[in-house]
Amino acid sequence: MSTAAPILRPTARFLWRHPAHSLALGLGSGLSPWAPGTVGTLWAWVSWLLMAPWLSDTAAALVIGGAFLVGWWACTRTARDLGIADPPAIVWDEVVAFWIVLWFVLPAGFAAQAAAFVLFRFFDAVKPGPVGWADRAFKVRLGEPIGWRQGFGILFDDLVAAFCTLLAYAAALAAWRGFMA
Repeated sequence: MSTAAPILRPTARFLWRHPAHSLALGLGSGLSPWAPGTVGTLWAWVSWLLMAPWLSDTAAALVIGGAFLVGWWACTRTARDLGIADPPAIVWDEVVAFWIVLWFVLPAGFAAQAAAFVLFRFFDAVKPGPVGWADRAFKVRLGEPIGWRQGFGILFDDLVAAFCTLLAYAAALAAWRGFMA
């Protein structure tokens, strides 16, 4: 655990100091002074649209699984180096979770992708029900150093937000189809 005071706002210098920082901060999208989670999710959207045409379902699963595992390490290391258990600048959790959403939503058109984006941002930011539970489940306990448990927790609540997004999206799609029938 870092004994230095927490770094409240990481800089570009911090971003490039270690590969874990670059990944956890979404290659800089987490440095946004406003809504870094939203900016990170936008980065996820663009990057997935660039990758998706070349990914089979198996390759997509491997990319997402690998991004989760490497992200767990990167988020843990970066949170430890920042001295904050779940800093807003860490956006890799949004990236991995929104890639999952897009994997299931595509090849939907722009409006459907935008709806999925709005739903995901709602669940991630507001943290209703199970997302709030997931967010609290891995918080640092008094006197506990920032470790693998908290690194997993950074990612876990966003995975639950992705699951809730997909449920809400599927329900809305089913209702729309029922309305149009």
